[in-house]
Amino acid sequence: MSSVVFLRDAVAFAIKALGERKLRSTLTVVGIVIGPLMMVMMGSVVSGYSNYILTQVQSLGQNVVVIFPSGAYELGQADLDYVRSFDYVDSAEPFYSLQGLVRRCGSDVQVYVYAIKPEVIFKAMGNLRVERGEVPPESELLGALIGHRVATEDGEVCLDVGDVVSLVVAEVEGGRVKRVNNVNLVVSGVLAEYGGAFILSPDQMVLVNLEAGSKLLNARKWSGIFVVLKSSEYVRDFTRAIRNSYGGNVEVVSFAAIADVISSVTAAVSFINYVTSLSAFAVAVAGVSATMITSVIERTREIGVMKAVGFTNRQVVAMVLAESLVMCTVGATVGIALGVLGAHVLSRQGLVIRAGAQSLAIAARPDINAELLAKTAGLTILVGLVGGSLPAYMAAKIPPAVALRYE
Repeated sequence: MSSVVFLRDAVAFAIKALGERKLRSTLTVVGIVIGPLMMVMMGSVVSGYSNYILTQVQSLGQNVVVIFPSGAYELGQADLDYVRSFDYVDSAEPFYSLQGLVRRCGSDVQVYVYAIKPEVIFKAMGNLRVERGEVPPESELLGALIGHRVATEDGEVCLDVGDVVSLVVAEVEGGRVKRVNNVNLVVSGVLAEYGGAFILSPDQMVLVNLEAGSKLLNARKWSGIFVVLKSSEYVRDFTRAIRNSYGGNVEVVSFAAIADVISSVTAAVSFINYVTSLSAFAVAVAGVSATMITSVIERTREIGVMKAVGFTNRQVVAMVLAESLVMCTVGATVGIALGVLGAHVLSRQGLVIRAGAQSLAIAARPDINAELLAKTAGLTILVGLVGGSLPAYMAAKIPPAVALRYE
């Protein structure tokens, strides 16, 4: 008998044997399914969201640093001059950051208002571009750039170049709304759709120049200083210098540092998910072993007959392993399929990132890739080999004479 024919017969025999013990086999398969289900579902969702956030952070430029005042400290012209004094600073501009509402197409949309030189934002976000219109000149107080989601709703254009935008901005002081300002701006340009982005949210952005922020929006204190360095290699030195100079009076946010933190957190979460999945696989090994040991005991006489008619120990081992591998193959297939389905359902729930009063909701597709599926399938098959090894060894060591007398 050739090896191929024997393996084919062993698999057919294994399927038949499992069919005779449907309930036990089904319960074992259910235990096996949990491992690949968790690994695919959680692993792909964690990877998908981390890749999404990393992409958005990196799209802002690894050479971008933002300085925020901390506590009662107020940033001023002297601070701006100091920041600009560094040779490796390409540009540094103060900005105001506020939240507001814009009414268009009969409904209100939340917007993030930034008063800053537009050139700095375009320099930091290389993929950001104006789809219609133009960047308002610095002397134009009423001109504004608006994001894609501000201009459109469900594909319908609500605001276009030349239209008047009615902006409602709440002036907050001491955690309370001091007054509400109503401002009318003229759309100078509409930004192309950018997608979700960390911190800036360009699709929900209203961008005006700095003077408009103070004169029209009544912003009194700079929200921070937006800094673009000549190269990302200066980020570490610059952030260290600013922190040493200001101590706790300012907070320095580096997008490169954020990317490093996100990568570290993602690696830790992925490791925890991997260990958790391995725990499920360990339980599956115990389940497979228990099922196969019971099967070997029940079939002791049958194994003795096979050995009496010429089956070698290797062939007996192969037949027992074939049975456990069939269960694990079914478990891997079902588990991976449910994991893919669960990942898509879970990712649709979205993720909300909050930073003070601001929040950003993102929804990322799960990162289901060939490497993840292959690793999951491989571990599940390994469960079958490990779980079936002891029962297979026990079956191979049964003396034919003893097995034939077994009742």
